[in-house]
Amino acid sequence: MDSLIQSIVAICLGMMIFFSFILAPMIFKILDPENAGKFVRKIFPYYYFVNLVFLSIVVILILLNSKINFEFYIIVSLVISFIFAQFILMPFINKLRDNNEENKFKYAHGFSVAINFLQMIGLVFLLI
Repeated sequence: MDSLIQSIVAICLGMMIFFSFILAPMIFKILDPENAGKFVRKIFPYYYFVNLVFLSIVVILILLNSKINFEFYIIVSLVISFIFAQFILMPFINKLRDNNEENKFKYAHGFSVAINFLQMIGLVFLLI
């Protein structure tokens, strides 16, 4: 069971690295700003949702394995951060963009990037 948990955590980290450092920058290099923005708005909910589902599965596996420890709480924190990012922060960022509130948008987007980075650090910590 531990190797399955480790594998799921590694898959999440790999997806996050690919999306953050390969896919997202490519979108803005290939598409014009308007279409890139539309595409990112459509794909980000999937990004958050897939990671949320995978890490929720890890929570369930840990509970079934009765190994509630420090790592369990890190994973629960990551799940909560994905819920926050998907259902609170992302709609807020989109609203700021729609209302042309560029300064607030930049700060909110920066906050989302920081959360994403902290999530990746948490996953790396779980793997070592």
